[in-house]
Amino acid sequence: MLIESISGVRGIVPADLNNEVVSAYALAFHLFLPEGSVILGRDTRSSGLELTSTITEQLIYTGRNVLDCGICTTPTLQFVVEDTDAVGGIMVTASHNPAEWNGLKFVFKDGCFLNAQQLDELQSLMKSNGGEKPESEGAYNGFEQAVRRHVDRILNIEFINVDTIRGRQFRVAVDTVNGAASHALPFLLEKLGCEVVLVHCDPHGGFPRGTEPLPENLEDLCSSVKEHECDLGLATDPDGDRLAVVDECGEPLGEEYTLVLAVDDFLSRGELPAIIVTNLSTTLAVEEVVKQYGGSVERTAVGEINVVERMKVLEARLGGEGNGGVILKDVHLGR
Repeated sequence: MLIESISGVRGIVPADLNNEVVSAYALAFHLFLPEGSVILGRDTRSSGLELTSTITEQLIYTGRNVLDCGICTTPTLQFVVEDTDAVGGIMVTASHNPAEWNGLKFVFKDGCFLNAQQLDELQSLMKSNGGEKPESEGAYNGFEQAVRRHVDRILNIEFINVDTIRGRQFRVAVDTVNGAASHALPFLLEKLGCEVVLVHCDPHGGFPRGTEPLPENLEDLCSSVKEHECDLGLATDPDGDRLAVVDECGEPLGEEYTLVLAVDDFLSRGELPAIIVTNLSTTLAVEEVVKQYGGSVERTAVGEINVVERMKVLEARLGGEGNGGVILKDVHLGR
């Protein structure tokens, strides 16, 4: 059964999600978008390369130019769509679902996921035959600099003192479940002057633990933090949009506290506005922290795009969800 939700589409490959299905979605997305290039990315699942190739063929056939990031995190794909003149992007991932699953996340030209109304429009276009073939096909190009561009933006956040972080020479253990963040997260940490201890950071798509960065799945990371006397540990899911923290004692804090920690640090610096947007299922600890700084919390329905759209209305700079997702507008309105 193909699952269609505010997060895109997901299914077991090839029973539910196969070349025919993704080709139809690629055509519908082409019809939905304005004229321009489309950027693609994927996580490390074994089915991802073939599905991405099918999407590429369909988009090129319609006359679209395609930029392929290869393996990258979902946040990186979102960022580079916004940071370039692309009009949209497709991330081939099933997020935290098991390895036999895959899926598609659709990104609009602003780098944000499609909202419910836009997804309904996309679904209605699935019934179209695509119209006439264009006079010429599009072109395919790799986009190898995607991760570097994303990391460069992060390193240039004005309120973060990169030199101070580098001076601390933190030792950090990283567990990316052999997923899309396997190179990107260690690369960012090394740029911050950290010594990185790798745990499950081989991007071959074989997930050695439960795919969600939940405490019960982080035994290897916790052991590594203690064994190597690390300052902290970081864990992600397969597409790198959920982050969990392990403290210096090797104890997992739980994904809900990723956002709580980010909120506390942001507001402690006096950053304004002190409006934090999160969803209805996120811990009330967010309110407790925000209250200390005289700020306010706005709640939305579950789903990153719901948080993002409320952040736009309120001109909030920080938001997120309790499953390890932090949204900082200074980088991008997405995780």
